[in-house]
Amino acid sequence: MLLCDILQKDLIVPDLAATDRWQAIDELINHLVQAGKIKAEHREAIASVVKKRETSMSTGIGFGIGIPHASTDLIYEVTGAFGRSKAGVNFDSLDNQPVSLVMLFLVPQGQFQKHLHTLANIAKLLHNKDFRQTLETAPDAGAMYDAICKQSKAK
Repeated sequence: MLLCDILQKDLIVPDLAATDRWQAIDELINHLVQAGKIKAEHREAIASVVKKRETSMSTGIGFGIGIPHASTDLIYEVTGAFGRSKAGVNFDSLDNQPVSLVMLFLVPQGQFQKHLHTLANIAKLLHNKDFRQTLETAPDAGAMYDAICKQSKAK
């Protein structure tokens, strides 16, 4: 599943307020609730699943990237939200560097292959240094979304 298939312009937060990974996860989940992708009554259960996964091992994979993710039976299709922090978020990353790009995604329970393929596609896409710089300097969510779709479809 391509990042462009998961996101929409209104699922991108160009200025995350979060200073650590837990706040970033909460902020992006709140954004999914506001966008109608997660039911408000499922917010805490979904946040708990994502944070439990994050506690087992940080999804800060280096290069300023964080990809918190989880499976849950509270959603029916892959969904996610993308955030950018200009100040950087402490994500307890593998390279001990702050994270500026956070892609939180959720996969329906039991779709293990889709989960792995989605994670791999996101990681591969964000591994491109020029693309990361494009996202980091884009003026707004619309420009970020356009860049994501262009890069997703180029692969």
